[in-house]
Amino acid sequence: MSVMGSGRRIECLDGLRGLAALWVLIGHAHILTGFHVPIIGDPDLGVDLFIMLSGFLMVFHYQRRKAVEPWESPETWAFFWIRRFFRIASLYYIMLVIALVLGSRIYDARMVIDAFNGVQPQAANRYLDDSLRNYLMHFSFLFGLMPSYAFRTALPDWSIGLEMQFYAALPFILIVVGRLGWLKGLLITVLLANVAALVVQHRFYFPMPSFLPLKMHVFAAGMLLAGALWMPHRRAYLSFGLALLLVLIPVGGNMTILHEGVRVALVVLFFTLVHADRFPGSAATAARWANSFLGNKFFGYLGELSFGAYLIHLLIMQPVVAWLIANAPMSNSGRWLVTLTVTIPLVYALSFIGYRLIELPGQAIGKKLTRKPQAAAA
Repeated sequence: MSVMGSGRRIECLDGLRGLAALWVLIGHAHILTGFHVPIIGDPDLGVDLFIMLSGFLMVFHYQRRKAVEPWESPETWAFFWIRRFFRIASLYYIMLVIALVLGSRIYDARMVIDAFNGVQPQAANRYLDDSLRNYLMHFSFLFGLMPSYAFRTALPDWSIGLEMQFYAALPFILIVVGRLGWLKGLLITVLLANVAALVVQHRFYFPMPSFLPLKMHVFAAGMLLAGALWMPHRRAYLSFGLALLLVLIPVGGNMTILHEGVRVALVVLFFTLVHADRFPGSAATAARWANSFLGNKFFGYLGELSFGAYLIHLLIMQPVVAWLIANAPMSNSGRWLVTLTVTIPLVYALSFIGYRLIELPGQAIGKKLTRKPQAAAA
């Protein structure tokens, strides 16, 4: 078993989470300003890193808590769902209302951007649908299952619906894994998910991969890397090899050679960081240093603010880009740089406020509701 698997904090997780959010932000700045740089200009890859991290973290916490919260117990499922709901919903609901109320203004900005970049305009109903049905679909987190509602706000919230589907399915996936083992259990889960994805895609078009089977293989890759922390070396490397194969499955996103190569590189990087103790000599030293560096105070803050930055950034960035197009003629690269210079401080300042005033109190409610009587007494 890896030393990290014995309970030591894995320092790099906050840094990777923070970098994933920043990657999405920078990638969207590329798209909106018409300036394109491969890899860093692709926000989908940042989302895939988020998804892999989510799969990893859920299994990591499951492994550490399963002695006191066994997943065979429905009470554990309820506690898990309550905690995850209050971690996500408190800030999301507020940002959702803001996005729907300001939809017409964001839409006007996006029309300026799309016309300038010479691309097909975004559908008006993505920004202008403030109907009760749209509110209900998003407040219930069912929107990711519905192609017509999966991409219907100014937020990049299709992945939030996807995440909630993963949380809903996780207890049942872990029961399968508990009975069949990590490798066989996740392989069967991904196989069934791919069959479901093919059947659904044959009948419906999802504008974004918001339906869990379209991204289950990426979640499963992160889950395997976490489960491997408690495995002997040979099985850990088998899990690593399977994770590499899973991210190559041509479902749920851009499938170019470059994108696939980056996804493989992310798995390699992730495994190297969290399994540093498995490597010999200088390789282990370098991996531990990188792990520690990504866990420093700056990256810790970046990770804590990542959810807010992910939700907020498009609401700030699109009006900024539209204003620059209308009032400050410059090159695409210059507009990209100015956009980031203006947007990043605003986004992270608002994310800090949201984190302190909304996210932390929401998390505290979730913990309070799931505190067992004996733990509360102690």
